[in-house]
Parts: sequence; structure tokens; C-alpha cells
Amino acid sequence: MSHTYISAHYHCVFSTKNHERHLTPELRERLWPYMGGTAQEHKMKALAIGGVEDHAHLLISLPAKMSISKAMQLIKGGSSKWIHDTFPDKEAFAWQEGYGAFTVGVSQIADTVAYINGQEEHHRKRTFKEEFVAFLKKHDVDYDERYVWG
Repeated sequence: MSHTYISAHYHCVFSTKNHERHLTPELRERLWPYMGGTAQEHKMKALAIGGVEDHAHLLISLPAKMSISKAMQLIKGGSSKWIHDTFPDKEAFAWQEGYGAFTVGVSQIADTVAYINGQEEHHRKRTFKEEFVAFLKKHDVDYDERYVWG
């Protein structure tokens, strides 16, 4: 075979540092498209981007030669710089150091997109911490809660 073909979709979740509520509706309205542009610029596909005041969700598809850690470095680092450059009052803004990345099968893409697009409604009932621990459990990820929150 002369070409490489992959299908790798990741539901990525990461929080603002200390879960601070920096992501106002006005900022999110511009941040999500910026993150999507960063993904596109680096040959990723952003199928959905959303979140609330203290965290973001992305459903992305990666090119064959890109690791998930590189994708997160590009998206988180680029968006952090953009926030500082675009919103001078957000000088204290930072993303948390880590992230969660969970594989998504093709049959689950539509449900994952709907989940990400429904974040505002979803978080009227469940905190980010409850949500993230549920993801870890659902995906059978070993963790020590003492170290999940930094």
C-alpha cells in the first residue's frame, strides 16, 4: 500500500488552571473558532469544540504522524497565547498542565458532538470534576484522585 490511512478520533478535555472561570461567553464565542483554526492549520479536523467557564471539550481527528500530546500542545499553547494577546485583562489566564484524551469510535461521533455542543445544559446538573472522573471510569483509566486536580 503506498499511502497511510487512519481513523483516530479523540474527545479531549482540559480545564483552566485551578478551574478558574476565565472563559466568559464572549471569550468562548471567539475561542472555539480560533481553536478550530489552529487544528485546521496543523492538518487536524475539529469536529466539535465547546465547553463552559472553566473547561473545554474538543472532538478532533489527527493526521497519521501527529501524536495526541503534540495536538494538545499546539491547541492549548496557541490558544493561551491568543487569549493573552487578544484579551489583555486575562493576563492571569492559563490552561491546566494536563488533559484527558479519550478515543471515540466512528459510531459514537454524532453522540460525542451532541454532548460537546450541549455543555451549558449538561453543567447545570453536573460539575466538571464529576464529569471528568466519570470519563476516567468509563474509559477504565487508572487514576489517583489526589493527583487528578493538580
